[in-house]
Amino acid sequence: MTAAPHSRTLVLVGHGMVGQRFLEALAEHRVTDTHRVVVFCEEPRPAYDRMHLTSYFSGTTPEGLSVTPDGFMAEHGIELHVGDPAVAVDRAARTVTSAAGRTVPYDVLVLATGSFPFVPPVPGKDARGCFVYRTVEDVLAIEAYAQGASAGVVVGGGLLGLEAAGALRGLGLATHIVEFAPRLMPVQVDEGGGAALRRTIGDLGLDVHTGVAGKEIRTDAAGAVTGMELSDGSVVAADLVVFSAGVRPRDRLAREAGLDVGERGGVAVDERCRTSDPAVFAIGECAQAADGRVYGLVAPGYEMAETAAAAIAAAQAPAAAPKTFTGADTSTKLKLLGVGVASFGDALGTADDCLDVVYSDSRAGLYKKLVVARDGTLLGGVLVGDTDAYGMLRPLTGSVPPVPPEQLVLPPGAGAPAALGPAALPDDAVVCNCHNVTKAAIRGAVAEHDCTTVREVEKCTRAGSGCGSCEKVLTALVNDELAARGVAVDKGLCRCFAHTRTELYEIVRVKRISSYVRLLDEHGREEARSGDGCEVCKPAVASIFASLAPEIGAAGYVLDGEQGALQDTNDHFLANLQRNGSYSVVPRVPGGEITPGKLIVLGEVARDFGLYTKITGGQRIDLFGARVDQLPAIWARLVEAGFESGHAYGKALRTVKSCVGSTWCRYGVQDSVRMAIDLELRYRGLRSPHKLKAAVSGCSRECAEAQGKDFGVIATANGWNLYVCGNGGATPRHADLLAQDLADDELIRLIDRFLMFYIRTADRLERTSVWLERLEGGLGHLRDVVVADSLGIGAELEEQMAAHVAHYRDEWAATLADPERLARFVSFVNAPGVPDPTVRFVPERDQVKPDLTLLSGPAIPVRGTLEGASA
Repeated sequence: MTAAPHSRTLVLVGHGMVGQRFLEALAEHRVTDTHRVVVFCEEPRPAYDRMHLTSYFSGTTPEGLSVTPDGFMAEHGIELHVGDPAVAVDRAARTVTSAAGRTVPYDVLVLATGSFPFVPPVPGKDARGCFVYRTVEDVLAIEAYAQGASAGVVVGGGLLGLEAAGALRGLGLATHIVEFAPRLMPVQVDEGGGAALRRTIGDLGLDVHTGVAGKEIRTDAAGAVTGMELSDGSVVAADLVVFSAGVRPRDRLAREAGLDVGERGGVAVDERCRTSDPAVFAIGECAQAADGRVYGLVAPGYEMAETAAAAIAAAQAPAAAPKTFTGADTSTKLKLLGVGVASFGDALGTADDCLDVVYSDSRAGLYKKLVVARDGTLLGGVLVGDTDAYGMLRPLTGSVPPVPPEQLVLPPGAGAPAALGPAALPDDAVVCNCHNVTKAAIRGAVAEHDCTTVREVEKCTRAGSGCGSCEKVLTALVNDELAARGVAVDKGLCRCFAHTRTELYEIVRVKRISSYVRLLDEHGREEARSGDGCEVCKPAVASIFASLAPEIGAAGYVLDGEQGALQDTNDHFLANLQRNGSYSVVPRVPGGEITPGKLIVLGEVARDFGLYTKITGGQRIDLFGARVDQLPAIWARLVEAGFESGHAYGKALRTVKSCVGSTWCRYGVQDSVRMAIDLELRYRGLRSPHKLKAAVSGCSRECAEAQGKDFGVIATANGWNLYVCGNGGATPRHADLLAQDLADDELIRLIDRFLMFYIRTADRLERTSVWLERLEGGLGHLRDVVVADSLGIGAELEEQMAAHVAHYRDEWAATLADPERLARFVSFVNAPGVPDPTVRFVPERDQVKPDLTLLSGPAIPVRGTLEGASA
């Protein structure tokens, strides 16, 4: 390369996420071809993902957090000086001097110095054991100090504060959160959302103190932290204090250089991110934007980086259309301590005459609020606990949604479902807020740039490469566009695995992998390795491990070790969570047969614990209304009476329903009760991609409705007919006849093969009815594999089922026998003996029902019924 292209020098001060995005934008504009680019970085490592610092405590390495592509600096001739911050700017001489004594002249200077943590002026704030939470080095220091600590306090209940609290909790410390505002996350969520968030976090065992401030850090004679006195006079015992009470712009260099700064800090810039000196730009958290705000989120920082790069490039190509930054959308979606939180648009309802549509279930930690104008326009919203709708709702902000707003907040079953998909979004809707990518740009990446995967679209548009909150909508948009063009779609299980569930099953089985971390690191997508995984693959992998536990040497108990963190909600307490936060107790009643003595026990338990009782369609008795702390006591009595778990909470066999059969019925030709009991006891606890239901009818009158089950058996004069892949519910499907006139042993052998083949080849959460419709060759292929053993795997499938039967242990009996396993069954981790006071009931028909307020907020007109609108 000749010297001519480097006739000008650009100096970047700061190399965080925004600084790196600026360098990438420079390269995209080919500015790196014409400028010498020098970067001064204060930290000892290149730019990394500060938003996911807490993932370090779940196994992500500092290197794994990097957002600087390998070889990027060398490819573009960028000089990066890590651990060497700029300490002075001489605007007259146009030079920058670093701490190491380097002095570099510049033609263009860009300040991306970010922000620094605000530490309240609390006496004792500099004591040993006080930290801030901002950098990898901060995290490493906290981790080291926590080795000798048992409790910690986080000062600040905003985004960073809750991240820091998650870090302390991950280190095993009893954790307190102190927030001066009356609620957590006061900038992002309203009072209702804050209350829901507080309750859910409290249920995780963290103590939350709102409306108070730290008054003094208490120390021992050696100057180490022993606690914190709060402004209300209370004292919190702690060995460690983390300050995460907000940030302030790092504008010292600019001030000392005589650049204009905002009244409350931040380097003042115009709409093209230029400071009061035309040769100097400022981007990210150190800058006060043209609208007078300092933005502390990464998405506005990225937009400022792109704006500044475009302005610098335009100086060489004046004809280029200028890019401007005059403000940004501060919508946010993230997971804090495992709790989904999102806000978008006018989340706090500050617009004149706006209305709220609210769904609140405080015990379940759910809160959803939409802010709408009187003409039905969606203005903003807050989501706590369930943020799945964020990806669709945020792009609809500023428009009238195609369905009434109450349908967008109600959970399934509580109102008409809202069938909104990517097709409902207009082309100008911004799907990726971090990089300002519209639906039209995503469609264009497929249509005009021949992208055929989500990852290729991400590289082309940068959509999905920021916070990741748009991933679900992005994937749906890309797949829809590919399908419309007849292009094969990426069938990977999720963003973490390019393999399907079937492929992962085989990988786990063949390589005997029993660790999720190992599976992700060895077989996950390259960009997902060393990460945390996602909510899609974790329970799917947990199900695979449970199905293959005897074969791969995994723990058979689903809550032991790493397995516990992978489970779905209901599996966490081996019980189904109900609408008011109570749980159901469903003991197994094989074949629907039960003795009077066991009936009496069920009645006594229901009476003594005040439970609602219901005989179900699956021929067993469900008990509803148990608090989580009552579950062990209830199950202790049931197990003592000979009951075991009915696995109503798991993706497993539920029931094998039966009629009374030939023993009692004058039409019966086979003993259906005996067969139902044998089948239910054989397949109990069998984990599968979805729940399994079965039935046995003693004659062709079909009183047990076997042809509506995943597998159903109907007696004939010559044996049994086996039906498979039926389904009731919302999308019923009549089961298909797989084989007929089977002897007992033949029937069981074919069911063994059928179930294990389904478990081996079905997709995540795919019922047998859907699986058969998808299975290439359909029923004919299934019959060939299961009955004729066309693949030669029949014996293998039978051996797998035999291993399951031999290793089966009742999960509740195993729980009761282990004090450590019992320890999880408490309403409040920090107060094990205290029942949850919000689980309430009201009387109804001589029993109880949940006391639950479903919907609050004013009734509002919606599109089509608005005042003055045509009918």
